[in-house]
Amino acid sequence: MTTPVISAKNLSLTFETNDGPVHALKDVNLDINKGDFVSFIGPSGCGKTTFLRCIADLEAPTGGSITVNGVSPTEARETRAYGYVFQHAGLYPWRTIGRNIRLPLEIMGNDKAEQDKRVAEVLELVDLVGFDKKFPWQLSGGMQQRASIARALAFSADILLMDEPFGALDEIVRDHLNEQLLQLWAKTEKTIGFVTHSIPEAVYLSTKIVVMSPRPGRISDVIDSPLPAERPLEIRDTPEFLEIAQRVRDGLRAGHSYD
Repeated sequence: MTTPVISAKNLSLTFETNDGPVHALKDVNLDINKGDFVSFIGPSGCGKTTFLRCIADLEAPTGGSITVNGVSPTEARETRAYGYVFQHAGLYPWRTIGRNIRLPLEIMGNDKAEQDKRVAEVLELVDLVGFDKKFPWQLSGGMQQRASIARALAFSADILLMDEPFGALDEIVRDHLNEQLLQLWAKTEKTIGFVTHSIPEAVYLSTKIVVMSPRPGRISDVIDSPLPAERPLEIRDTPEFLEIAQRVRDGLRAGHSYD
């Protein structure tokens, strides 16, 4: 039997605020296996990002349990089991693209030769060869996000956590980056957790789609995608794609019954 890379059991998280408790997650049960591309979709405030942050040890659950590679999120973070890509690229404007990407390697104490090798490899992966000497302000928004992904890939983590990385980009750029992300996933075989508000994006990218309800965040549906690994953008016009998209919509509507 395959051991899940990420496993949540009855996971709950309640924030204590001046206005009383906020139940961000409630009784979430989910297994993510090695090599899965899992998208989390749901209305704002449903706990998508909170769940991702629990995986990354950026939030501490108040109930239930979660493991990453069979250990606690804290232990996984200490062994650098994952890279994290935020909604905004978060690149340091005074560092070149190459020096932004090598930052985690510097922190980890890798020697310069290893840093140079890894930076060159990930620049090629995200199609930014030749841009290492540029500064972030010299790149488009899409290119900055690709640099952010390269930074998250630089230290060879097996898990990539992505929190709406393309949400602020226009549709044409977003489509292009979706295609590139699928190619990157195929090359690296990483396990990816991806937060999105876009139904087409979730269906296009994922092997598994997790539909979440409004607060308190629960899982209203988990959809295992039957789509092939090779996915041209045109697949979005096929009956199979539209059928999955409709199931996601139905799951989102059903989730609102918790209100």
